[in-house]
Amino acid sequence: MRNSRALAAAGAAVAVLGVAVPAAVADGGRVPNPSNIVALPGVIARGGQLTITVDGCPHGGTATSNAFPRTNLTPISGANDTSRGTATVDEDARPGPYDITVHCSGRSLTRPAAFTVIGGVRGGIGGSSTSGATPTDMAIGGALVTAAVVGSGVFWTRRRAEKRI
Repeated sequence: MRNSRALAAAGAAVAVLGVAVPAAVADGGRVPNPSNIVALPGVIARGGQLTITVDGCPHGGTATSNAFPRTNLTPISGANDTSRGTATVDEDARPGPYDITVHCSGRSLTRPAAFTVIGGVRGGIGGSSTSGATPTDMAIGGALVTAAVVGSGVFWTRRRAEKRI
């Protein structure tokens, strides 16, 4: 009984492979379409490096965007039909989402809003920045901290007085 089940399973597997192999061979002459454009990281600062990976691009190609110059994509060894490239985001790129257009094997594909450029930080300004807390905010925060300290002190002394009774 067990042998007949094993033979039936093996026969089914051979039949499935027999049907799939001619379809795979017949599809070998097709021109692949670029698909699945992935840009990592998805959020990047100006001047940062962006890795672009594209499926359906077996011979490499190029990637373009308004945020970086034309970048070459090279095939990844061991990965079927996948290419990758590294782009450096322009220092003067405006913050916001950007599209990526990929050209492979005479075909192209655009992924809208593939990544987002964020603005730079204002390092070195310290407390002289006007976009942080204002003197009014600092006074309100200080008053709240003082009220919390005084209130907890009153609560603590009342509890100590109750223990003496």
